[in-house]
Amino acid sequence: MSAFYREKVLSVQHWTDTLFSFRATRDSGFRFQNGQFAMIGLEVDGRPLLRAYSMASANHEEELEFFSIKVQDGPLTSKLQKIQEGDTILVGRKATGTLITDNLIPGKRLMLLSTGTGLAPFASLIKDPEVYDRYDSIVLVHGCRQVSELAYGEELVAKLRDDELFGPMLSEKLSYYPTVTREPFRNRGRITDLITTNQLFSDLHQGPLDIETDRIMMCGSPAMLEDLKVLFETRGFKEGSGNTPGHFVIEKAFVER
Repeated sequence: MSAFYREKVLSVQHWTDTLFSFRATRDSGFRFQNGQFAMIGLEVDGRPLLRAYSMASANHEEELEFFSIKVQDGPLTSKLQKIQEGDTILVGRKATGTLITDNLIPGKRLMLLSTGTGLAPFASLIKDPEVYDRYDSIVLVHGCRQVSELAYGEELVAKLRDDELFGPMLSEKLSYYPTVTREPFRNRGRITDLITTNQLFSDLHQGPLDIETDRIMMCGSPAMLEDLKVLFETRGFKEGSGNTPGHFVIEKAFVER
């Protein structure tokens, strides 16, 4: 098990029948960049059972936080959703991932587009002072099916707005846009449609998509990622990576199990 840190669960919060978050201790040797993920999981029958999870905590925080889906017959999440305070989780020693600001060409507006638990890496990024230094404005979009599934993100943003350090940065630069597809809510619709129709920008009183100034990070359902990739590429946006920065980056190691 030397490839893993053994961390203690400090708290668990169940948001809906399908979503929960938990906090755990963090080894002082565990380093990551905001937006990255690590392999985490449980020891089952003496062997590690792992999935990729983005850190929802920022790299300056002393504890680790993760935001997870519950899948009743999922190999890992069927067990992980039952963890309690004091239990042990495994955390891989190496963090990786594409959702880091260095993978983007410099720009002025950073769009963070997420569905479901794809919000997790952006929970980390909006707690990074450097992100606010790099961009004039940040737009955090979180799409879910039902209003109840927005609770984790809404509480996260509300706490940051009240924070002594982050409050002023958020009020100046962050626009938070939760949207649902299956219930009445102030914002309705799929992220792809909201961008295509310019509804997102008009609701936020901001200018439309602009390849000169807009930089994009995406994390969420495979269908959403594919649709948005096509949408941006048809408008000339190029995908970035660790080797070649681009206009947008996608996290493909998404947990739905």
